[in-house]
Amino acid sequence: MAKFIMLTTLTDEGRKTIKDNPARIKEVSKEVEAMGAKVLAQYAVLGPYDFVNILEAPSNEAVSKVAIALGARGTLQTMTMAALDLDDFVGALKK
Repeated sequence: MAKFIMLTTLTDEGRKTIKDNPARIKEVSKEVEAMGAKVLAQYAVLGPYDFVNILEAPSNEAVSKVAIALGARGTLQTMTMAALDLDDFVGALKK
């Protein structure tokens, strides 16, 4: 399965939700898995993004579905990037 980096920024509504119910963060991870992607790692970060998520999904389309579904809630915005394993990347360059 392919790996993806999802950078997440909370909206005002998202910050309120997390403040009122911090456990909501882990609930969303379960919902992501129900949509066909797996959360491999999740980090709260300081700076322009609030969370960095490492996801595994069967395709670009599958992770796009997750990003759209989460963004449609109005509580967060995402930037999602495909991540290539370094050995696979180096191998592709040698071909």
